[in-house]
Parts: sequence; C-alpha cells; structure tokens
Amino acid sequence: MVIVDGKKIAKEIIENLKKLPKPEKNFLGVFVVGFNQITENFVNKKKKIAEELKIDFRIYRLPETIKNDELRKEILKTAKHKTCGGVIVQLPLPKHINKNYVLNVIPREKDIDVLGERALGAFYNNRNPILPPAVGVVEEIIKHLKLDIKNFRVAVIGRGFLVGRPISLWLLDKVNELSIFNSQTKNLKEKLKNFNLIISGVGKANLFGPNDLKENAGIIDFGYSIDKEGKIHGDFNSQLPIANYQSLSFYTKTPGGTGPILIAKLFENFYKLYEQRL
Repeated sequence: MVIVDGKKIAKEIIENLKKLPKPEKNFLGVFVVGFNQITENFVNKKKKIAEELKIDFRIYRLPETIKNDELRKEILKTAKHKTCGGVIVQLPLPKHINKNYVLNVIPREKDIDVLGERALGAFYNNRNPILPPAVGVVEEIIKHLKLDIKNFRVAVIGRGFLVGRPISLWLLDKVNELSIFNSQTKNLKEKLKNFNLIISGVGKANLFGPNDLKENAGIIDFGYSIDKEGKIHGDFNSQLPIANYQSLSFYTKTPGGTGPILIAKLFENFYKLYEQRL
C-alpha cells in the first residue's frame, strides 16, 4: 500500500521548473473577489511557490459587491497587458457573479487554469498546449505510480467543471470502464466496491472510507472541506489508523495529497504557455 506524498511530487515539479527558462518580465495575475478562508489558504500557497520560483505574483483584491461587467473589465485590462503571462480567477466567486461570463474574457494563451471556453474547447479537442491542473494531477500520479490503467474500472465522484468534468473527459479513451457519480448517488458506497480507481472531487467530508472499497483499489481525492474546529477533510476518510488502509493499492491523504501537486501543475502551465510564446 502506498500513501501518495503530494508534497514530495510537487517539490520535484517545482525543482524541474527551476531548470527551465524563467518567464522573464511576465507576471502572474490572481483575482480574488471578497473573502473566503479556503480561498485565502490556496492563494497564500500559490504566492509561496511564486516567491520560490521568483515569479512576479500580483494579487488583485476586489469587493464582494463588484458587478459582472466591472469584474470582467478589470480582468481583461490585466490580461491584455503585454507583460501578463497568466491570469487566475480564484474560485469560488460570489453567487451573483456569472462565472462563465467572467472566465471567458481570459485569452486562451494566458488561461493557465483552462477554464475559459476557448481553452476548454481546445482541451476537449486535444488541441490545448496545457491540461486543466486537476487532469495534470491525475496524469502525474498515474505516471509516478507507474500504473497501467487501460484495463481499469474507474469511478469519478462529482461532475464539477474544475475536477470531475475535465478528468472524466480525459479518461474516456484511456480506461476500460468509466462511471460518473455524485454525492447523492443511491447506494454509492456499495457501487464503489466495483472499481479499481476512485477519483473524487465533491468537497463532502468523509464521503467514503477504506471499508467501502474493493481490495487493491486506488484513491485520488480532490475533496477539500474545513469543519467547525478548522480541521481539513477530504471526501475520502484518510485520517483513520494506518491499519485500516492495508488492503488498498494507494491513496492520497488530505491535506498533503492532491493539493500541493495541483498548485505545482498550475505553475507548470504558466511556464508551458510562456514557452509557447517564445
């Protein structure tokens, strides 16, 4: 049984980026609307990596009351700047904001999250130079563990546009069977026993645990939630005594699993798009 060390994998990615040509005179712009503690945690982690890579990392903080057109205008103004190498709109956005309307203003060549329609459309047609970060994480873990997934039965829990949807599309022609569920799927735990690999991105604490899975199953967990005591949980319950996990092939812990790799992949995308413009 292997516990995937996300911090170690992320460090390897960052060290490899340090060997590449630095995106000179290119800044990375991050838009944060309102305040959300989970959002702040992720922004601070991105800032830390940017400092390590000596990347000009600019945070644009905007009020929660900002209107759609105002936000779109601010993002476009930054994205059109000659020295802007990438734009991130930190999610989630306030409920009154039309997410797609805002994200679609990001030029494809600066969309390191692959969230705008142009970048997503190119990805869906295998023409985008970079992968959505969550897809990059799955690819990285598969490569790291030297998995041959062509005969795998894979379950993806969640249909969100950040995790479930792009990962499902990417896996379609790579595995033997693919099933997509959500947290409300009837008899979910019983159904999960049929799969070799479970990838989850719901954000519902301890949605399933090791006893709900077949022998030698693997888990890649993107779920992330914080309880009233400030403790972080994943969709997969990875905080039981280690003896509970011996029947599994591998799993990612939360925190310290997919999160660090996800941020590293984001910066890898920033470098790749820079190379495209050279």
